Amino acid sequence: MTGVQKTRNNIELHPPKAFRDLILLIAAVILSLVLSYFFNVFGLIVEFLQKYPDKILYVDEVVTTLLTLSIGLAVFAWRRWLELKRETAERIRKQEELLRITTTEADTERIISKQLHIDMDQMKQDVREILHFLLSKQKNNLANCGHLSFNFFIILQAPVTKSV
Repeated sequence: MTGVQKTRNNIELHPPKAFRDLILLIAAVILSLVLSYFFNVFGLIVEFLQKYPDKILYVDEVVTTLLTLSIGLAVFAWRRWLELKRETAERIRKQEELLRITTTEADTERIISKQLHIDMDQMKQDVREILHFLLSKQKNNLANCGHLSFNFFIILQAPVTKSV
């Protein structure tokens, strides 16, 4: 893979912009060094500093290279700052969206839980009414038949406990 990374899902990722900018910066510094070597850009500085020839060695190339490096690093820092601002804004937007989704899910779960509780209470009430109806019908049948089983009557009379 030449300069392109792949993740588990085979999504292509380009190298970071910071890395690309560093490569461009190094290329610009080398180009500046070569141009200042072949073209006498800072001839005036060399003439001024020729008073001290033993301490000066390729001053114009060094000055040009350092100037290019400082400008390049300033551009590099500025671009990183802009990239950081964009990423921060996107991260804040995604966090707000995640918070909104989480809040919506919590509200939905609370509504579902409340509805289930209401439905369970209604089902308990319906079961109580059915049992009460069946109990009264069974009492009438037993009283009419004259067959009153004591154990069966006690079981039917047992109170229905409410469980939460």
